Amino acid sequence: MTIEVRVPTLGESVTEATVATWFKKPGDAVAVDEMLCELETDKVTVEVPAPAAGVMGEIVAKEGETVGVNALLATIAAGEGAAPAAGEKTAKAAAEPAAEAGGSVDVMVPTLGESVTEATVSTWFKKVGDTVAQDEMLCELETDKVSVEVPAPASGVLAEIIAAEGATVNASAKLAVISGSASGVSPAPAAPSTTVAAAASTGKDIANAPSAEKAMAEAGINPAQVTGTGRDGRIMKEDVAAAVAAAAAAPAAAPAAASAPAAAPRAPALAEDAAREERVRMTRLRQTIAKRLKDAQNTAAILTTYNEVDMTEVMAIRNTYKDAFEKKHGVRMGFMSFFTKACCHALKEVPEVNAEIDGQDIVYKNYVHMGVAAGTPQGLVVPVIRDADQMSFAEIEKAIAEKGKRARDGKLSMAEMQGGTFTISNGGVYGSLMSSPILNPPQSGILGMHKIQDRPMVINGEIKIRPMMYLALSYDHRIVDGKGAVTFLVRVKEALEDPRRLLMDL
Repeated sequence: MTIEVRVPTLGESVTEATVATWFKKPGDAVAVDEMLCELETDKVTVEVPAPAAGVMGEIVAKEGETVGVNALLATIAAGEGAAPAAGEKTAKAAAEPAAEAGGSVDVMVPTLGESVTEATVSTWFKKVGDTVAQDEMLCELETDKVSVEVPAPASGVLAEIIAAEGATVNASAKLAVISGSASGVSPAPAAPSTTVAAAASTGKDIANAPSAEKAMAEAGINPAQVTGTGRDGRIMKEDVAAAVAAAAAAPAAAPAAASAPAAAPRAPALAEDAAREERVRMTRLRQTIAKRLKDAQNTAAILTTYNEVDMTEVMAIRNTYKDAFEKKHGVRMGFMSFFTKACCHALKEVPEVNAEIDGQDIVYKNYVHMGVAAGTPQGLVVPVIRDADQMSFAEIEKAIAEKGKRARDGKLSMAEMQGGTFTISNGGVYGSLMSSPILNPPQSGILGMHKIQDRPMVINGEIKIRPMMYLALSYDHRIVDGKGAVTFLVRVKEALEDPRRLLMDL
């Protein structure tokens, strides 16, 4: 029986695509869902899987041809000679340890997440010659946002470490090789290799997309100047466009860079001091934090307004109900749920603090995804509590506790740190009395909490000692006026000093 392979749905408003690469040729055995070819549209790259197992028949649409939606690409002869399903092959391979098979298994970089194309090998937990069990952790990779642990795909002996600690690898690079026996074990690389990513992405045995070849020829660009993001480092049309845009932006940026004062070089240290210094390379996470914070200062018109709040009522409620709250909900009652609720309440009245600028538009968010800044051994991260405005006190406390633990353990995914609309940063846990927090782009507001300190306050003409906290709201003055920022902070203060306002929606 002959089965037709047709162009799948390409997406809204996309009517045609170019056949970039065929991974199979006529006569090859194919498994169900095995990738047959790659199509390239104006917006995305689409992989076409085999609809059934069988033998590759005729290829109707050759590489470089333009095809419409539902056009015939190829045929598959099902039946005799059919290859087993890809899922069955994978399960069988996983079930047979490398030690039993007597062969070798490649350890590849796992999926790093959307928009992440490379990572740095931070730590190897095993060394060459060590015996490893299936799913045992081999190494840890560090990206701009999260740390990723790499498990062993099979049992055996770690035969070779290809990417040493400190090496930068791309999303499809090989990290190591696991052998079925100790024979053939290669020594670990003596020094970190910084060319792993480049080698994996510029191998010339991989054909680039025909449209990319054409675009490079028209633009006069050497393929070595383009970083491929396709399968196995293949250069795609959008990669060429990105390289052309980067080349065009470089001359424009040069005058600005020339006019800007260069960073002053570090003054030489005295000989007796140099021996007592230690130079440590910044982690990728720390580099990203530094870049984003500086970008925020360079882009937004950041202004900070201050107020102070009397924490008497919040502390009284917490002291009264904390035991019953923990017994019923299984989580401690902290101050963060009160502040989150108060901020959500204030954001309804001053929506521009919850908005962002997109080009010449202002995007108002009719929901609150609350970012909660958390300090970790690796640096500052901001996990996001989604739809915080719809949560109860208990749900907020549980979410913050769970995200905080995952942050400290380095287990947060990128999805858990994206999409925030407003952020709360609590410097008070470290003893900070007052500070000016920096915006978390593209957000337009961030609230800084600080330590609670007893201070003498005038209450109804009398001096009384009250637990006071300074609050700081940093905001983007391009979108938030001073009136809106002050109003927001006053509403937060009012809700905390009289929590009944939250119940009455006042």
